[in-house]
Amino acid sequence: MTPAPAVSLNGARSAADGPAVPMSPQDLVEAALASVAAGAVEVLVHPRTPCGRQSLSPRVVGPVLEALRGAGVGVPLCVDASIGAEPGPAGRLERVRSWSVLPDRAAVSFAEPGAEELAEALLARGVPVEAVVPLGGPAGPEPMARFLAWPVRTPGRVRLAVELAAADPALVAGLRGLPPVAVLLYGREAAAWPVLRLAARCGTGGRTGVGDVLHLPDGRPARSNAELVAAARAVWEAEGTGPTAASR
Repeated sequence: MTPAPAVSLNGARSAADGPAVPMSPQDLVEAALASVAAGAVEVLVHPRTPCGRQSLSPRVVGPVLEALRGAGVGVPLCVDASIGAEPGPAGRLERVRSWSVLPDRAAVSFAEPGAEELAEALLARGVPVEAVVPLGGPAGPEPMARFLAWPVRTPGRVRLAVELAAADPALVAGLRGLPPVAVLLYGREAAAWPVLRLAARCGTGGRTGVGDVLHLPDGRPARSNAELVAAARAVWEAEGTGPTAASR
């Protein structure tokens, strides 16, 4: 199977992080199309208001999703539903319940308050959930404990996205006894490429994109999301082909 990661188009970045970060709907469309052409099998987007603020408002999320789909981005679209877009748990619930255009998946951080209720609200609307759990970092074991205590872990409707602070095989080994849901591994900044290599060796899903990392494996600044996706495919081929993000 051809190695193909998911792509995080913009993450929590701002325009100050450089020209490789797409912000406007048109920039996101162009970045998504180029990333898919380079091999990305799923697109994670953090919708922004015209002033650049992350938002879960239906007036922001809907037009971004419509623009992406209307332009022919045919892979699944995931929207981040984190505290960065709406600080309060009640506000996040209100926002996702008011969406008129639904993503193919929504990312919910189990390191944030109200994660379980938010995930259940999304599932009730028919939106599969990406349960984001950091491992090996300052959050400690609590996010994973919260995910394991959450009773809704239906394969096909829930995917576990594990953010690793470092490419530690021992952390991944501990995932083998988890419920039978798909797993995607990713890292940020200095951990991004080592974790992608680990994901390729372990056969999980993987992810790249300027939302996670701004440099290529050789340290050069990335010019675009598509360049990162192409580099990730090369890394995957070198390390051993695993499942794509979409097939997990």
